[in-house]
Amino acid sequence: MKIIFSVLLLFCISNFSFSQNIKVLNKQSNEPVVGVAIYNVDKSKSVVTNFLGEASLSEFSNTELIFFKHLSHVLKTTTKLKLGQTNKVYLESNTEDLYEIVISASKFAQNKIDIPQKIVSLNASNIQFANSQTSADVLENTGYVYVQKSQQGGGSPMIRGFSTNRLLITIDGVRMNNAIFRGGNLQNVISIDPFSIQNTEVTLGSGSVIYGSDAIGGVMSFYTQKPQFSSNDSLLFKSNVIVRHATANAEKTGHFDFNLGYKKWALVTNVSYTDFGDLRMGRHGPDDYLRPEFVLTTNNTDVVIKNDNPLIQKTTGYNQLNLMQKVSYKPYSDFNFDLGVFYTTTSDFSRYDRLIRYRKGNLRSAEWNYGPQKWFMSNLQITKLSSRSNLYDKIKSTLAYQNFQESRMDRDFQSNTRNIRSEAVDAFSFNFDLEKALSNFTQLSYGAEYVFNKVKSTGDTEDIFVNTITPTVSRYPNGASWQTAAAYASVKYKPNQKFVFQSGLRFNHVLSNASFKENNVYLNLPFETSKNRSSALTGTAGVRWSPNNVIQWKLNTSTAFRAPNIDDIGKVFDSEPGAVLVPNEQLKPEYAYGGDLGLQLNFNEDLLIDLNTYYTYLDNALVRRYYTLNGAEQIVYDGELSRVQAIQNASKAWIYGFEVGLKYNISKNFKLISQYNIIGGTEVEDDVEVPIRHAAPNFGNTHLVWTNNGFKIDAFLNYNGELSFYQLAPSEIEKDYIYAQDSNGNPYSPSWYTLNLRTQYQINNAFTLSASIENITDQRYKTYSSGIAAAGRNIIMSLKYSL
Repeated sequence: MKIIFSVLLLFCISNFSFSQNIKVLNKQSNEPVVGVAIYNVDKSKSVVTNFLGEASLSEFSNTELIFFKHLSHVLKTTTKLKLGQTNKVYLESNTEDLYEIVISASKFAQNKIDIPQKIVSLNASNIQFANSQTSADVLENTGYVYVQKSQQGGGSPMIRGFSTNRLLITIDGVRMNNAIFRGGNLQNVISIDPFSIQNTEVTLGSGSVIYGSDAIGGVMSFYTQKPQFSSNDSLLFKSNVIVRHATANAEKTGHFDFNLGYKKWALVTNVSYTDFGDLRMGRHGPDDYLRPEFVLTTNNTDVVIKNDNPLIQKTTGYNQLNLMQKVSYKPYSDFNFDLGVFYTTTSDFSRYDRLIRYRKGNLRSAEWNYGPQKWFMSNLQITKLSSRSNLYDKIKSTLAYQNFQESRMDRDFQSNTRNIRSEAVDAFSFNFDLEKALSNFTQLSYGAEYVFNKVKSTGDTEDIFVNTITPTVSRYPNGASWQTAAAYASVKYKPNQKFVFQSGLRFNHVLSNASFKENNVYLNLPFETSKNRSSALTGTAGVRWSPNNVIQWKLNTSTAFRAPNIDDIGKVFDSEPGAVLVPNEQLKPEYAYGGDLGLQLNFNEDLLIDLNTYYTYLDNALVRRYYTLNGAEQIVYDGELSRVQAIQNASKAWIYGFEVGLKYNISKNFKLISQYNIIGGTEVEDDVEVPIRHAAPNFGNTHLVWTNNGFKIDAFLNYNGELSFYQLAPSEIEKDYIYAQDSNGNPYSPSWYTLNLRTQYQINNAFTLSASIENITDQRYKTYSSGIAAAGRNIIMSLKYSL
């Protein structure tokens, strides 16, 4: 009987066809691997996986050796017999750059190598090693993003000559830009907790086809931690506790997170608290940056106090709390419900660049504070990653609500009047994204988006002596709304591993409504309401061509736009000393037309050279220019006679640049990494071409990294070129109080460098110790356009416990 059973079993094995259809997945990301060559020993039989990573093994016998080969993965060898009844094959990634999966280019995961645009990314381990204090610092550590700071509680990114509302921020695919994102420097990015970030992707250049208005210069996409499921019926529990201290600003940070994972349910909780003291600048540099004195207010009396240590930038400290809760439900392996809730709040923090202004030899302001910057977001995502529908293979819908709150409080020296302006924005959004493989070579992505913003804005003046509050003009028209509806589609054509073509179109319609009835009590505008409608059609087309294993070319062209928002059409504020910005209802969208060309040279993974150049033309640019109000060039605002300005479609701009990166693996444990950025640009002002405001100086970094047995050392140099007086934009020259003075007494931005050392040691499976010394030579410097000087010599210690 046993002999008969054995014979029957052998007969079944030899005649049954195992794994007729298989799916090839990346082992790290669990995403399909497209274009895997599957063949036998003599290559007489072969197939290639399609856009879903699928292929049929029906022509292979059960016992013959089968090879799975892909450019960015380790060669895998197996047989159908070994695969058994499973229909999934997992490939190991083999290179850091080629296998990297990115999401921001199409809302669904795809190989970074296929995307014509330049995208840089950082993962959680990169961020942890860098010990970034804020998410603005996370962006700066990419080497491609320049960060301006007006105060310690800030960080305004600049990318390829663009900044603020010409850049887009997303969190887990949800747009953070709102109706009052301004052209001046923005601090919203610091609301994102660095400890919660799983990975960050920065798209350099236009992203309007996928993200719509504002995505002219780039898109900064933050993806937060995902709850992890258990692979069986038992509970999966993970937890991390981190404490950190930095000397330059007496930082005290505590963080903990934990993950509870079941087979179908999982959640992750994340809590971080940071307390920053006053920031200390370096000893060696321009004396113009010193803080020799400050204003102290006691019993409503302002007194100028000599600063005992002029290196300490008085009243720059603040604290911040970040909370995150995410819950995931996975009824099936390819079907997910993800709910995320975020809350961030800061204490009051001073706008330092306003506190160092002088008027007639005396400090101008007794106080100039931002109130607590609060951000709340809840979002629900429903994702299906496989379907046999004729309309889609993957589908994702995202419903989100955000609430932003911010305020400003300022008072002149020895004045009894405090000006208080408070803003809040409710932001609702809905996104619907789909992906469909039209053939083995062609993939379609398409979707729709709707966004609605409602603005609340109030203005008051407070008499600090008698404690009375009187209403005054608000910063924005109270009750204003901004909404946009859009549809987009993009096509990816990949006939082979050497060539990829991608193209897309997006149509946007934007509507703004504002009532100036409340503010007209103070302003007497020639209109009471404003309705601004605008539509835009944007497109992109690009190719990636790899003629051999060494050379990779990328060429991308695109158009982008930014529609006027409530900040453009309705803001009232003191834009600079002696000037006031007033509403302008006659605004149209600004458009950008550009292209970038990239060349990557990969010499057997030992040496990687990455070259990129780009050019952008900005038309109908929305800029601040002099204006008249009811025929008057000056009005009294907050008690001061001020020149009238307004946002206008009054300029054109040309931005260009060159980026070069290098990675050299000196040995198995030792590598050299370097990056350098050259940026230039001009804009038209009063029919004259002048330097553009947000073109940063040339900047770069060089890292020597050594790793061995859980120990990592990074010795690196950050460097920054000079912008002379003649290279500064006129609007920057007017802010001479934040700059150093050259030999002629003119403001300029000096060059600078810092020498730094980071280390990390994995003590055991539970404990990781990180230590850094930044700005070892104690340089005194400011990043371009910054009101606050950067940290001097800074020792950072961090301890992480993982369970």
